[in-house]
Amino acid sequence: MTLTQFKNLINNKLNLNYPKTEIDTFFFLLIEEKLDFQRIDSVLKADFIIPSEVLSFFNAAIEKLKNEEPIQYILGNTEFYGLPFLVNKNTLIPRPETEELVEWIITEIKEKRDKKQDISILDIGTGTGCIPISLKKILPNVTVSAIDVSKEALKTAEENATLNSVGISFIETNILSANDLPESYDIIVSNPPYVRELEKVEIKNNVLENEPHLALFVEDDNPLIFYDKIADLAKLHLSENGLLFFEINQYLGNETIEMLAKKGFKNIELKKDFSGNDRMIKANL
Repeated sequence: MTLTQFKNLINNKLNLNYPKTEIDTFFFLLIEEKLDFQRIDSVLKADFIIPSEVLSFFNAAIEKLKNEEPIQYILGNTEFYGLPFLVNKNTLIPRPETEELVEWIITEIKEKRDKKQDISILDIGTGTGCIPISLKKILPNVTVSAIDVSKEALKTAEENATLNSVGISFIETNILSANDLPESYDIIVSNPPYVRELEKVEIKNNVLENEPHLALFVEDDNPLIFYDKIADLAKLHLSENGLLFFEINQYLGNETIEMLAKKGFKNIELKKDFSGNDRMIKANL
């Protein structure tokens, strides 16, 4: 089968499941992953004969896509903040919104560095490690640690740290049962589970059926359970003028601000993501 024939095949097989723009994205990701072809190669090498073992992978990928499996899990990797990350069903797929949180932290660190050189960061609920690894890669002189409850997720995060040639301390801890943190930090950041069970109806099936619910959902009657606990720990373990960053549920911005204010946090700033949704919070004691 030629490259052009495969492009026609994937469009014909998936046109009832996805818009054409998304199918085109699948096609380009697949040929880049397995053939090391760029977009222009789909034109320049239109008559290229796809090797049989690669075609077998492509055919299997089409069937998985028809069953709404995320392309990132099919490929086993994705990109976040311009860096490569391994992903699997033990980890959430990193989102573009979280890149904005990373960018915000980097901006704040560059401002703090005028006053303090040795900055330490803790990421709670690290998953793939996308937040701490990106921070360490961009700011190699900071000290970065990361916590997760999942042994499998931490294994993936460690592999991602190696993949991106950064040194990070990974810690297996159930943050909800933790009484303290290993040390004090200048920045504590977390993108914890925040989707309420009642919001499952808004979640796309490819996420609902594939990504780990442990990292996604919280009970309707206590949706801020992780934020409340992390804020308490931050009060004990943030250094003087330290900052707390959260990625949040877009519907619970005011509730999260109120919770932080009651605990004595100041200068609480709520920030929208590129879609205009309340998505990030910064605060300090």
